[in-house]
Amino acid sequence: MYSVKVGEQLLQPSKILCVGRNYLEHIQELNNAIPDQMVVFSKPPTSISTTLHSFHQEPLHYEGEICFVVEKGALAAVGLGLDLTKRELQSRLKQKGLPWERAKAFDGSAVFSRFVPLKGIDVDSLEIELFINCVRVQKGSVKQMMYSPSTILQELAGYTTLCDGDIIMTGTPQGVGEVHPGDLFLARLKSHDTTLIEIEWVAQ
Repeated sequence: MYSVKVGEQLLQPSKILCVGRNYLEHIQELNNAIPDQMVVFSKPPTSISTTLHSFHQEPLHYEGEICFVVEKGALAAVGLGLDLTKRELQSRLKQKGLPWERAKAFDGSAVFSRFVPLKGIDVDSLEIELFINCVRVQKGSVKQMMYSPSTILQELAGYTTLCDGDIIMTGTPQGVGEVHPGDLFLARLKSHDTTLIEIEWVAQ
């Protein structure tokens, strides 16, 4: 039921592992501190959705991300994701020094495109672009990440078992904001000048 499409195959992840604060400009736009070590949080499989919602108990914020599917302990496929966030709740939790889980791991908080196999793709060349109503709001590349995908994989494998089909969300670049009903989202995943994935979502 809670699955993602990799090539022509449907996979059901056991977990979604997410990296926070992986782009310096995004850290600065939210007035966060630069972390001493990788910030990691998780989402359950029940957070997976193909529908972009604008509201879940409070208005939601989008965070566009380059995402990977793991197979046999390696990065096997790449796609696009939206990490939906309850920003007001997250801010209150952070102020109290409490975990973000309730602001990040709710149903429908992980919206994914299809994934394409990584064979023949230069991971370092990957770039995400996100447009809302024809205006580009986010652009970020692997080269801008504080922690590269391979470093993320190694760090995660150091403390948890990565099962086949698990998803890694690598963090969001600058330009996050609120989702409004009726907004047309267009996301592109590019490698050099080639578009690997293009997907549209209309916010509900």
